Amino acid sequence: MKTSIKYLLLLLIIFAYSSISKSQISNEKKSDVKSIWQRIEPFFSPPEEYKGYGTYRSPLKFYNGQSVRNKEDWIKRRREILDCWNKMMGEWPPFIRNQKMQVLEIMHKDGYTQKRIKFNWLPDESTEGYLLVPDGAKKGPAVITVYYEPETAIGLGESYRDFAYQLTRRGFVTLSIGTTATTNSKTYSLYYPDFKNSQIQPLSVLAYAAANSWYLLSKLPEVDSTRIGIVGHSYGGKWAMFASCLFDKFACAVWSDPGIVFDESRPNVNYWEPWYLGYYPPPWSDTWRKTGIVSGGKGLYQKLMAQGYDLHELHALMAPRPFLVSGGSEDTPKRWIPLNHTIAVNKLLGFNDRVAMTNRKDHNPDAVSDEQICLFFEYFLLMNQIDSK
Repeated sequence: MKTSIKYLLLLLIIFAYSSISKSQISNEKKSDVKSIWQRIEPFFSPPEEYKGYGTYRSPLKFYNGQSVRNKEDWIKRRREILDCWNKMMGEWPPFIRNQKMQVLEIMHKDGYTQKRIKFNWLPDESTEGYLLVPDGAKKGPAVITVYYEPETAIGLGESYRDFAYQLTRRGFVTLSIGTTATTNSKTYSLYYPDFKNSQIQPLSVLAYAAANSWYLLSKLPEVDSTRIGIVGHSYGGKWAMFASCLFDKFACAVWSDPGIVFDESRPNVNYWEPWYLGYYPPPWSDTWRKTGIVSGGKGLYQKLMAQGYDLHELHALMAPRPFLVSGGSEDTPKRWIPLNHTIAVNKLLGFNDRVAMTNRKDHNPDAVSDEQICLFFEYFLLMNQIDSK
């Protein structure tokens, strides 16, 4: 009898201690969530002078001019935008849903494992990238990083572009991918079915490759498929933007200074190039020019400009998923004007604090912008706050 009482008391003590520990962890998490939100909250409010809508065509109007009045209308309008842009850029092949990953090399580093892997990101084309997994990772958030090659994001390139490494140190599984072969050949992007006869605009092919990479990452036991984001800088920023807008399984995204809308006054916002939205069969001529609209210009970009299309329509496809524009020389505070259109879509859907922008003077990322990017992902993916706003 005495033994039974002692055993019962021991169980009660263990239960009480466990409850207190869980409560402490819960309170600590709430404190962390609140602390991070206080740091990133200012990113979600446009300055007073940039609260207008400019001359951009409203995504809340159908192409026939009819207004979007409610959530049901937006579902139809969203489909209209997506169908229209996919028709203009070229339809994607079926997704590669059941990826087979080949591990080429494994290196254990300080607090995480780095795997060099190979997989198919296009139906007939494989790529090599790096999978970084924190020690002890269990069904948690993940981020895909995109760039000219996969080495920079894992810490083997220019400073402050090591997004995969930084995020893995904070508890994220990361997959770093890049277009090494076409970067070396100076054709830069991806082409389908091949370089000489691409049936899809290259930026859209990049987005499709990122979507197939999502399927690879989503099947890993260490990854929660509902908490996968994407980030890229410059060329990678364009890539991340198109991927997250066109493929709605990305939970959130960061676009670092890609030039988020068309801008003929900025030579680096060069969507007219044949490796972005100006593809035509090679040989190419007059690349790296200062403006896109020229006499005899070729490619889809010329049509998009002539017919009044702009990339804020694609931004609207993100709603209600959150995204951050990490702006530099190409995406200054005036970019809030096109972003306000996506804020309006989110308000129609009943969401606030979904569109964010930070600004720095230079194009290149720095320590401050990197910290802002990491905090954004920590809040929405690591702290799992997407449904809280």
